[in-house]
Amino acid sequence: MYARFAKPLLFRLDAERAHHLTMRGAALAGHLPGFSALLAGQLARPDPALTQTLWGQRFGSPLGLAAGLDKNAEAVPIFTALGFGFMEVGTVTPRPQPGNPLPRLFRLPDDAALINRMGFNNAGAQPMAQHLQAGRHAPVWVNIGKNKDTPNEQAADDYLKAVAALHARADGFVVNVSSPNTPGLRSLQAADELSRLVGAVLAEVAALRPGLPVLVKLSPDMEAGDFAASVAAVAEVGVSGLIVSNTTLSRDGLSSAARGEAGGLSGRPLEARSTALIAQSYRLTAGKLPIVGVGGIFSAQDAYRKIRAGASLIELYTALIYEGPTLPARINAGLRELLRRDGFMHVSEAVGVDVRAGG
Repeated sequence: MYARFAKPLLFRLDAERAHHLTMRGAALAGHLPGFSALLAGQLARPDPALTQTLWGQRFGSPLGLAAGLDKNAEAVPIFTALGFGFMEVGTVTPRPQPGNPLPRLFRLPDDAALINRMGFNNAGAQPMAQHLQAGRHAPVWVNIGKNKDTPNEQAADDYLKAVAALHARADGFVVNVSSPNTPGLRSLQAADELSRLVGAVLAEVAALRPGLPVLVKLSPDMEAGDFAASVAAVAEVGVSGLIVSNTTLSRDGLSSAARGEAGGLSGRPLEARSTALIAQSYRLTAGKLPIVGVGGIFSAQDAYRKIRAGASLIELYTALIYEGPTLPARINAGLRELLRRDGFMHVSEAVGVDVRAGG
């Protein structure tokens, strides 16, 4: 249905207009009494082999929806009913901001990719807090960032304001310091800066809602030594987990007409790089820090490679645009078959197996 009817219609529209149309439809569907529960009953059927408990939270699938699609948490009931084991909303900033000038979202169909330079466009923390009162069928993490006009020296204040506004409704926080679309933001990934920022967020969360996980999302564009230093810094300060990785500025191997657009690239071209960084993170942390792998997941095999590289959880976004809303259920079914094929009784047994085997 999606490939034959909805996708051709949506792909005739400007990418951001199609995004807003989809979000409005999903938000409205979430308000229909009983609809998201009916959808969850069809698509979100937990399998014991895929169900995990991390940070005291139950994940019915290792597959999650990455940040960037539901920026204001407007359609949580619907997205958490599609078979995702969790989702991220945001990135949200304390104050609303319009983001960068249009156009700022581009499809690269020949590369199964997107380029975005959205610039953290969102309605702000207070409206998100209201939206998060809606029901959910899986944990919802809030991806937090700083406002564009907040100097880096005061960045921690913005992250703490977001935590204060949203801690009661969030199931976790993701510290976003790796978007390429907010000037100067990526400089906060430097080990010392990152350690101070994450330490402040951890302290605020511990004071307001102890036990809530705090993860850090890293860029795929860091030099190997800088990446290792940042991983070590956040591990030492006590972060709950890593998300590897955000979008890239690389344009290697692209063929689509929009390849020269500025912004962060997501989708299939990121698959190999993000998987390699997951394996590196798993080695650096000796498998002791949970990793969420994201970048280029279009199939169960893509997801499985990231799990075998060291990811306990995985996320996608771009593939949902290209493949449609039944993709999570298809990936879950495929993961179960891949685990059985390789003799694993539970997904946790496959986490990092290639790294431990020297792959």
